[in-house]
Amino acid sequence: MTSSDGPAPTVPTSVPTGAEVLDRLARVLAAPLPETARGLSVLLGAHVGHSAIVLLTEDDVAQPRKSHGDAAVTAALTVGELEVVRASVAPTGPTRLQWDVAGRRRILLVAVARTGALLVVTDPASTTADDLVAAVWESVALRVQQFAAQASPAYLAESRAASSVRVEAVTDLVDRHGTTLESLLAVLRSADLDDRAARSAAVDLATTAAVALRTATDRVRAATEEPVSRAFERLRSDLRPLLRYRKVDVQFVEPPVDGRALPSEVAHGARAVVRGAILALVDQPNVTRVRVQWDCDGRNLLIDVRDDGRSGLDADGEQARPLRQRVLALNGELTISTTAGWGSEMTVVLPLDPPPTHGDEDTMWDLAPREAEVLQLMAHGLRNRAIAAELGISENTVKFHASKIFRKLGVTSRAEVAALVSRRLAPGAVL
Repeated sequence: MTSSDGPAPTVPTSVPTGAEVLDRLARVLAAPLPETARGLSVLLGAHVGHSAIVLLTEDDVAQPRKSHGDAAVTAALTVGELEVVRASVAPTGPTRLQWDVAGRRRILLVAVARTGALLVVTDPASTTADDLVAAVWESVALRVQQFAAQASPAYLAESRAASSVRVEAVTDLVDRHGTTLESLLAVLRSADLDDRAARSAAVDLATTAAVALRTATDRVRAATEEPVSRAFERLRSDLRPLLRYRKVDVQFVEPPVDGRALPSEVAHGARAVVRGAILALVDQPNVTRVRVQWDCDGRNLLIDVRDDGRSGLDADGEQARPLRQRVLALNGELTISTTAGWGSEMTVVLPLDPPPTHGDEDTMWDLAPREAEVLQLMAHGLRNRAIAAELGISENTVKFHASKIFRKLGVTSRAEVAALVSRRLAPGAVL
């Protein structure tokens, strides 16, 4: 049964051929990340009917949770609930389990990719395609990871502006904490328990809740930020295959182990900038050594990359342009200095906090939360049907929100919306 706003359950029709499966998979891999859940639902629906699918891919720091299908089901599978589901299965293959979702017991088909990304298919109608579902999910999860690792300027700007997932995760933790307190009060007020039994029950509740809350908090923190030392170690791992067959000595100066943790989008962007910088530098003639240093002053990540070449890197050239765009997307600063006969030095300053919000700008459009969600998806080029599927609402509801957005923004077309949002996402601007 579906909610009134949600799409009907996906029901298999005819079984596609191998070539058709590969073609549909290619379409999913080529689609924008916000459309991954919808495309995957269409692909898997030809093999196993389902009421909804929900994805949790922490590599995509802009939108780690994606969903498509029954609105009541997708709303119930919050980030916190998905973490509990993932902890309940072994990452050795597809797993089926029973779970309370949206008011009733349901069957979940769960797959955890090698990247750690989670796929949940609710109310699966067939058991014959579980291995295929897991194999397809491996490819999709790897694509999400690679896309995030590339850290394009547009993706970094979107990640910097996105906060809905973090708000959702914190709200979920607050709800769980509130439930625990209510349970404790119920125990202490119970007329059926004596003092000793009440204390014992309260201690058990509080202990269990404290462990669960601490675990969930750690998972939320891991999804939204990285310790600077771990982020730097991931950079070293990323560079090993790139430099394996180059006769260049790369020296790493470790950041302080007690440095402030990096927001995920900053960590992604910093690694992408350094990878691009090193590839650009080692392509210069006579470069035999590159030095990479990270530091943290409490407010900024400080990156310094220098080489021993004699020609130098053109600060305005083609190789430097994508690096500068990535840095600007994170509201940072990049400087390249070249000394003839002594090589190049690149310094990058990336602020760890997003730019401060300005009340006048934030209230200028006066958008409701749902209107803001529709606006973001509209600005990414999604049509009404895709927006409806992503948010679990009807197309008519999307049209209603779109008309209000047009009126509040003073525009008449989606192109104007995209242009206006693009200007608001420019460095120093806040959506």
